Amino acid sequence: MEIISQNRAFGGTQSVISHRSFSCHCDMTFGLFLPEEAQFGDVPVLWYLSGLTCTHENAMVKAGAQQWAAEQGIALVFPDTSPRGEDVADDEAYDLGKGAGFYVNATQDPWAKHFNMWDYIAEDLPSLLQEEYPLDMTRQAITGHSMGGHGALTLAMSLPGRFRSVSAFAPISNPTASDWGRKQLASYLGNDESKWTAHDATLLMAERGFGGPVLVDTGTSDQFIDLLRPEALAAASNARRQEATLRLQKGYDHSYFFVSSFMEEHIAFHAEALYAD
Repeated sequence: MEIISQNRAFGGTQSVISHRSFSCHCDMTFGLFLPEEAQFGDVPVLWYLSGLTCTHENAMVKAGAQQWAAEQGIALVFPDTSPRGEDVADDEAYDLGKGAGFYVNATQDPWAKHFNMWDYIAEDLPSLLQEEYPLDMTRQAITGHSMGGHGALTLAMSLPGRFRSVSAFAPISNPTASDWGRKQLASYLGNDESKWTAHDATLLMAERGFGGPVLVDTGTSDQFIDLLRPEALAAASNARRQEATLRLQKGYDHSYFFVSSFMEEHIAFHAEALYAD
């Protein structure tokens, strides 16, 4: 591991760290915010998964999460969105390849060697964090934006007992029925659509739901709302009678202005679950 940078923030420390990833077979970079309480003992963890074109840095700099995490005594993890490096496959399109890992384990060439973002988030990075930092891995929650919202929801529903709560900002909610999904799932997983269903939050909600509280915000002026399909997730959640708050926020778009506007509420939502006995 290499500490690339370290800055004091809201009484805690914001670090950027590079390490060798066993699952992605390349060097990966992530952001980690530790609140002041981490000096005295293990603290709960909130994962933030970013969207298309992003790195670890976007949310770390733009979301305004550290202030609210410091108030609640919660650590924040900001992973990258894809493997990186000169030998990592890429595509000219912004929505495939580097910056667009979609939080799946690719099975198709040329992606299969490096694009194992599911294992990276579910196994690789948590193992490293548990070994190296004062984190209480029995108290984890997860959130994300857009493609990262898709990842947060699918990971939470597929790893029962791992996360106490899940939230999302403008998630890609039904990728098997969206151009933000079908292209990537076919490229990474192949044309057998039965292999895509494990990575569709709407289908997972209908099949198994989530064992804790769910919070999802989407802006009514989101320029990508037809690709996000929030109505599909809402229908599946209602049919299942899932414990969930699914909100359409009037006038908000897809940007980090939207994310930062509701970040305080999302962190408070997770804090309630993380500190519940």
